[in-house]
Amino acid sequence: MSPTKRMAMLSIATSIATIGLKFAAYAMTDSMGLLSDALEALVNLAAGLVALGVLSVAEQPADEDHAYGHEKAEYFSSGAEGVLILVAAIGIVYAGVGRLFHPAALVNLGPGLVVAALAGAMNFVTARLMLRVARQHDSITVEADAQHLMTDVVTSVGVIAGLLIVMAVPSARLLDSLIAIAVAAHIAWTGRSLLSRSVDGLMDRSLPPQELATVHAALRAALRPGDRVAGLRTRKAGSRRFIEFKLYVPDDATVAAAHEACDELEAALAIALAKTVVTVHVEPLSCAPPDGRG
Repeated sequence: MSPTKRMAMLSIATSIATIGLKFAAYAMTDSMGLLSDALEALVNLAAGLVALGVLSVAEQPADEDHAYGHEKAEYFSSGAEGVLILVAAIGIVYAGVGRLFHPAALVNLGPGLVVAALAGAMNFVTARLMLRVARQHDSITVEADAQHLMTDVVTSVGVIAGLLIVMAVPSARLLDSLIAIAVAAHIAWTGRSLLSRSVDGLMDRSLPPQELATVHAALRAALRPGDRVAGLRTRKAGSRRFIEFKLYVPDDATVAAAHEACDELEAALAIALAKTVVTVHVEPLSCAPPDGRG
């Protein structure tokens, strides 16, 4: 099993454990804040299941029907997770606003907060491990799942801090509902961010500015005197980067010399950025456009 799929399995196992703990904390206390935390744990589980399925598809090699591979499937995972987060946020707001108009006493806050803190600690450890693996393997699916778990940790910290205030000042029990609504706003922002990244990937957005700068620097360093590069186009699918451009060589250059120049540029880009697929179209220099756009 690949490291990324192991992380998806770990996320699922952690989510199952924290669901039990968080709903137990809610049952003990009747706290809207803790209910919002528990609802987010359900979303974590659904997201982990989606991530596992998508990673199984993304890891499949290219075939006759998918000549460029299946890595783009990862964007469906991050998009689905973003939608799930937004749905959870709406549910939390609904419950929180309802409790604002119908306040209820909170009980057993001490034991409930201990259970919630244990669940938050489990999510924190899992999220840190997943983020490290996501960076190593450049997986947006694992990163999205890890960011969601880390959002859950922030949520748990906020809920616990607010309920500690309620414990100290029982008359401030409305703070419980306000915490739930604040939690919803926080996770909704995370969902919006995941949806944005998913759309960018599916729409073949260019590589981010820092990576584009790396591409330009690598091309300048490896370009032979007299040659020109134009018409640069980039995109990313999962962890793979696709770079395409035209290489204009002197009209009297041999095919062998042009091929060697292409190899040098491709090698430079492979060193500069991992998992890069480069496509070069060779053209005579006399056909180069004056504006350099190609």
